[in-house]
Amino acid sequence: MSAQDELYTEAVRCFGAALQRLARAYEADTEIQSDLLQEIYFAIWRSLETFENRCSLRTWVYRVAHNTAASHVIRQRRARPDVLLTLADVQNAVNGADPVRQMDDKNAVERLYEMIHRLKPLDRNLMLLYLEDLDAPSIAEITGLSAGAVRVQIHRIKTLLTRRFQRGDKA
Repeated sequence: MSAQDELYTEAVRCFGAALQRLARAYEADTEIQSDLLQEIYFAIWRSLETFENRCSLRTWVYRVAHNTAASHVIRQRRARPDVLLTLADVQNAVNGADPVRQMDDKNAVERLYEMIHRLKPLDRNLMLLYLEDLDAPSIAEITGLSAGAVRVQIHRIKTLLTRRFQRGDKA
């Protein structure tokens, strides 16, 4: 087994579940999720050929995965330009509350993914990395933003999502 294959096996073992969650958050359609996940796996395998341990394997995998997913969103956006929203659009969207959904944890998670799915790619990247328990410096290393900018933007996104959850909005 080559060094590239060994790194890939380790990456899939360690981060496979997170990559599945990432694909789910980026794409609502289950068939397209599967395609996106395969695209992410392939991009990771291909990229490991040039991996030089300048950062952790985790940082490398997340960077490649989020870049691949962001490229996917850009392609989707070109095909359907009216689908993505800014934070202000999400905040201003009018959706009815459904108290039954608030009681069910599974539905609450689905609602969260729906809200995250509708964010613009950078906001989505930040929130998904945050939900994977990465700290601001790690997220900054992956996204290229400063750690301070990451903290501020995550705080804004969390505040928005919290308000929307408390109101019982669907997405």
